[in-house]
Amino acid sequence: MKTTRNILWGVVFLTLGIIFGLNALEITNINIFFNGWWTLFIIVPCFIGLFKDKDKTGNIIWLVIGILLLLCCQNILEFELIWKLIIPLILVIIGLSFIFKDVINNKGKKLNIGKLHEYYATFGSQKINFDSEEFKGCSLSAVFGGIECDLRESIIKKDTVINVSTVFGGVDIKLPKNVKVKVTSTQLFGGVTNKVRPLKEEDKNTKTIYINATCIFGGVDIK
Repeated sequence: MKTTRNILWGVVFLTLGIIFGLNALEITNINIFFNGWWTLFIIVPCFIGLFKDKDKTGNIIWLVIGILLLLCCQNILEFELIWKLIIPLILVIIGLSFIFKDVINNKGKKLNIGKLHEYYATFGSQKINFDSEEFKGCSLSAVFGGIECDLRESIIKKDTVINVSTVFGGVDIKLPKNVKVKVTSTQLFGGVTNKVRPLKEEDKNTKTIYINATCIFGGVDIK
């Protein structure tokens, strides 16, 4: 994936270099600064960002916005219409990202662990702990609310998964010290903070917790 992204950036700069060179030699007269040229600073990075392993939802939204702005600058669409539709458009894309989450963000880890226990916090908060319990994975959803999931005293016998979704909310996950953490995330005006220190030595008995996060105007804090 990194190779594909590097190739795309290479093609972009190579094309620009050739155009500037031919214009300087007066072989061509290509006007790069067309109406709405500045939208390419939105469109190109977001298009290339689709080839990353994460953050596809945000890239899709900004790519669509960039294309619509370019069409406005070209007098194909009206700016007034775009400002009216931009919020509904963002909401539709966010909704589709939740419905087709596994397609948009297909790098999340899936283990054969059965149905995950689900916990929700909507316009409120919830604290969950698994003290002296075997933890087999869970799903956490915070919508205009917050969840604190404490696993520090839990028993983890095998690799497991935590699926997290935040919409204008936050989730704190507290993990024991003897586990590894791998995070996959889709972010739109949000983010994931992983404060867990990597283990210094590889241990055959060390278990891995895979955290698949979707953050829409929200955040996940892993400690």
